[in-house]
Amino acid sequence: MSGNHRIVVGVDGSPASEQALRWAVDYAKAVGGTISAITAWEYPAFYGWGGTAVPTGESLNPEELAGQTLAASVTKVVGEDPGVPISESVMPGNAAGALLQAAKGAALLVVGSRGLGGFSGVLLGSVSRHLTEHAPCPVVVVREGQADAE
Repeated sequence: MSGNHRIVVGVDGSPASEQALRWAVDYAKAVGGTISAITAWEYPAFYGWGGTAVPTGESLNPEELAGQTLAASVTKVVGEDPGVPISESVMPGNAAGALLQAAKGAALLVVGSRGLGGFSGVLLGSVSRHLTEHAPCPVVVVREGQADAE
């Protein structure tokens, strides 16, 4: 890793992403790394269909909601003193694209095996699968329930 110990973690509020963050923090402590916790947001695809406008105003702000979800997940997982530097970033676009962008120059990309969408029986979600095939750095996929098993 030659001095670069920046670890990018995808966090969407799902149990698997929180376990991925926990794993990444433990790893960062072991290697003297830093964490870049990333979440992505985009307007739902149905906005704009049939002349429906994209909603605006304080009642629905997906970027702000994503930031709140990210902050809540980080606090839930690491509390007030994580023991390693953690930066939080909210990026526009789909999750896979945002994480691929954030992972440029990183030592490691860590994600949960499944996020909030998709089918519950699938072991590997579409985002984690895409990242394992296209990431510019090594990828760790943490399965839900695996990080806590001792």
